[in-house]
Parts: sequence; structure tokens; C-alpha cells
Amino acid sequence: MDIISKYFPTLTDKQQKQFQMLDPLYREWNEKINVISRKDIDNLYEHHILHSLSIAKFITPIDGTTFLDMGTGGGFPGIPLAIMWPECTFHLIDRIGKKIRVAQEIAAAIGLNNITFQHGDIGECRNRYDYVVSRAVMRLEELVPLIRKNISHSSTNALPNGLLCLKGGDIISEIEATKAPVLEVPLSDYFSEEYFTTKELIYVKL
Repeated sequence: MDIISKYFPTLTDKQQKQFQMLDPLYREWNEKINVISRKDIDNLYEHHILHSLSIAKFITPIDGTTFLDMGTGGGFPGIPLAIMWPECTFHLIDRIGKKIRVAQEIAAAIGLNNITFQHGDIGECRNRYDYVVSRAVMRLEELVPLIRKNISHSSTNALPNGLLCLKGGDIISEIEATKAPVLEVPLSDYFSEEYFTTKELIYVKL
């Protein structure tokens, strides 16, 4: 939890408590349903929560902004972002029902009321949102066509509507194959930990 406070020192008492509750909750649920690699659960705050919150270093959305977390798994990046931005709304979707159940239970346990869930494929989600967020779900050139229909045509934030995607490794070929303007942001710009030296935030204006 200290690593979250290090980079986000102005959290409210409620936000700090919600983030603190995530560790025991994810450990408990991970024993029943594997949503995080068991060898990685000790790195929950750095590898999963802080990684998700890199989006909050890139954008500060206005109240009422809507987000779709596509392929959320156990709730990343949607749950950390929903804690960070309580005045925004989040819809989390995943094809694996067990993982969505874990995310639902954890969100309920920490009292998140700005978040909804859907067990299904992205093709079944027809609503539009200001931003789609995603964390290493699939190749970029495959993801963009799938979620284009889910982006609202009316932008209200300074950053135009689009995709905010967290990726790692060499993604040059993915970017070259994506027929849309792409902005790459190294997460080492935000975080000093070694884990982030190979991680990037990708913004695609749609």
C-alpha cells in the first residue's frame, strides 16, 4: 500500500481504506478462483494496482466521465480506477464468469457504487463510453476494431475519446498495424520501479 501513497499522496481516507482492503480480499478470493498468478500475489500493489493507476497519471477525467474496462479479468484496471475516480462510472466486462464474480465481490466488499459488471463478450456490449481501458488483453490492431463501436462520439474531456491500453514488451508491429493515431507513453515516465521499464500506456484516439 505504501507504493500507492508514494505516487498518489492526496488520497482521501476512504480511498486509502479501499486500497488497503484489496490485499486481503484478493488473497482470499485467489485461493478459490485464480485471477492473479499465485507467485505474483505478493506483488499485487506494484504489478496490478499501481500498474492500473498509471492511467490516472496520464488523464484526469471530469466528473461523469464513462469508462468501459474490456477484458477486466479480476478487476484490472477498472477497480483501482473506480476507487481513484469516484465521480466517474465504470462498466467491467469479461468472458470468464468466475473472474467477473471475483471482481463483483471485491467491489461490493469495499463499497464501490460507481461500477457495473457484465459477463460476456465485447460484441455483446453495445453501449458507448468516453474511454475504453484495457490491460494486455490482445494485440492492439485486433482490439481497436472491436471497441470502436463502444466509443462515444461526443467528447467532454480535454483528451479526446478513445482507447487507453496498458501493454508490455515490443509492440512496434502492433502499432504499425493499427490504422489509427497512436501515442506511446513509457510508464517509466511515471514510476521508478524496475517493473515499469518495459511497460507502456498506449492511447488511441477514436
